[in-house]
Amino acid sequence: MEYPWGHQRRFNDYAGYFRKQFGERLQKVSIDAGFTCPNRDGTVGIGGCTYCNNNAFNPSYCSVEKTVTRQIQEGIAFHKKRYRRAVKYLAYFQAYSNTYAELPVLKSLYEEALAVEDVVGLVIGTRPDCVDDAILDYLAGLKNRVYVIVEYGIESCYNHTLERVNRGHTFEQTVRAIRETAARGIRTGGHLIFGLPGETREEMLEEAVILSRLPLSNIKFHQLQIIRNTRMADEYRNHPEHFRLFGPEEYVEFVCDFLERLNPAFVVERFAGEAPPGYITGPRWGFRYDTLVRKVETRLEERGTWQGALYTG
Repeated sequence: MEYPWGHQRRFNDYAGYFRKQFGERLQKVSIDAGFTCPNRDGTVGIGGCTYCNNNAFNPSYCSVEKTVTRQIQEGIAFHKKRYRRAVKYLAYFQAYSNTYAELPVLKSLYEEALAVEDVVGLVIGTRPDCVDDAILDYLAGLKNRVYVIVEYGIESCYNHTLERVNRGHTFEQTVRAIRETAARGIRTGGHLIFGLPGETREEMLEEAVILSRLPLSNIKFHQLQIIRNTRMADEYRNHPEHFRLFGPEEYVEFVCDFLERLNPAFVVERFAGEAPPGYITGPRWGFRYDTLVRKVETRLEERGTWQGALYTG
């Protein structure tokens, strides 16, 4: 069977999208450009999100002491050893909120990244409350010559959860940012966390329906991991009863249920997060991400289902 995305995998996968669009593999190269967030610097809050320790997700070559150019060059060298098929790269502004600066500063950083040989586009991770018309209008012009996607930290569709984890913005702000970005023809991504305290399984599954109504291009989701040196780690240590963390087999089943409800037009980038073991203070699954992907695909096949099988438009 061939699915709406044009191949036989049972979900609209990221690698398949790029092969279809560009005819080759593209690899993201992460950058720490020295940004912060409005819920860290006091603009809307202090302390940041309760689960956040960016060091747990920054590759070793990322360092704010290095220029954007040097980080990309070192990242390309790293990935050429690991992913020998990659020949073109996307500069991934990943750490913190990468539109949280004046437009001239952003232009300088983005253009520096695009000037590096073999970089063919930008992936810009940010918050829904850190974009404005001027930034989006600039990116709308930029996407006419290079690949551009703005990836928003959605994390949850529920304001009670966003408040509990100190996000400092509402879901209504998320919806507005997604719509304003997509309306300019800019690819628009979203990131979601499953297992945040206070959310039920039914609420998390309903997020597939809620998000499927929005003009997203890409989506990625992670299971909640308890990361050292975060306020959430303190809460987990003092009140483990507040948390219901997914076990691996339960998570595989949940992902299949979520995918069934998800808009089949959405490109799925990731099913789970994979922080270095030394950063995790909660339960660990004991296997790598590629094993999880195989488990999900096997279970989808066993169930005779696929991304969007229950999607009603």
